[in-house]
Amino acid sequence: MLSREQIIDTAVAMLDAGGEGALTIRALTERLSTGSGAIYYHVGTRDELLDTATETVIGAALATRPAGAAATPGDEIRAVALALFDAIAVHQWLATRLTRQIIRNPVGPVTVGIFERIGGQMGALGVPRASWFDGASTLVHYILGAAGQSARMEGDISGIDPDGDRDEFLEAASAAWQELDPEAYPFMHAVVGQMREHDDREQFLTGIAVILDGLTHLR
Repeated sequence: MLSREQIIDTAVAMLDAGGEGALTIRALTERLSTGSGAIYYHVGTRDELLDTATETVIGAALATRPAGAAATPGDEIRAVALALFDAIAVHQWLATRLTRQIIRNPVGPVTVGIFERIGGQMGALGVPRASWFDGASTLVHYILGAAGQSARMEGDISGIDPDGDRDEFLEAASAAWQELDPEAYPFMHAVVGQMREHDDREQFLTGIAVILDGLTHLR
């Protein structure tokens, strides 16, 4: 018997393979060998299905906990931040849907879940209560913004290959930076090697560390 979980799992797989454009009710019914009525009964409209797929993936990321029994509040934030980063990297359609849900439904499970999971650590970090929202928002904005940079872009992407090789891009960009006038762009020349060799996840965690360190000074 067709279940709600089967529908959602299949929808996520179709989104991963082809983006939002690949997920239609007709395509989903063909994949599952069922009728559209079963889809609407279990998950509702296509837009509701997209929201549910988003909630499912984000919910799994938010359930991530750091290893070890002696985890600190910073460990909790790093664990969930990296889980969200990896989820958006794996599910390239997710960044757009995530942004829509946060803007469109501020009391929905995605928005509330993310802010509660991150913001729930503010008190334990020693952040003054009056700064809890600012601290949590700074982290959430950084996490979603940094993770979304590598996501598939919607709309006009003329001249951009969304499936381009990362190493080739960085090599070409670093070569172009090296051609810049070193007197006019000393910073660009100083970091060109770091840009070419950097690890996205490690860079992301460095950003989290910088924000967490800044939050400690709000005490």
